[in-house]
Amino acid sequence: MKNCPPQFKADAVALYESRPEATIRSVAADLGINPETLRNWVRAAGASRPRGRRTQEPSQPPTPLEAENAALRKKVRELEEEREILRKAAKYFSGETRW
Repeated sequence: MKNCPPQFKADAVALYESRPEATIRSVAADLGINPETLRNWVRAAGASRPRGRRTQEPSQPPTPLEAENAALRKKVRELEEEREILRKAAKYFSGETRW
């Protein structure tokens, strides 16, 4: 597609903007165009979205119970990592080569 009609370009940019969970690559694939082409159209239209992962912002702050739950999950992940490292170190220093 060398020359796309201006309405198609505008519709493609509008589609990208209307789907916050979608990436330029996925929208371009849906439309059958090159992702760089869509990226250029989005830039030319002045449309922008935040970079990085798009997470849903909670409308209200987490309750104390939710905050405590999140902190405990984080601590569990850290402890599991530490346990795995110590397990591997113990095997290494005991001279075992088989897992």
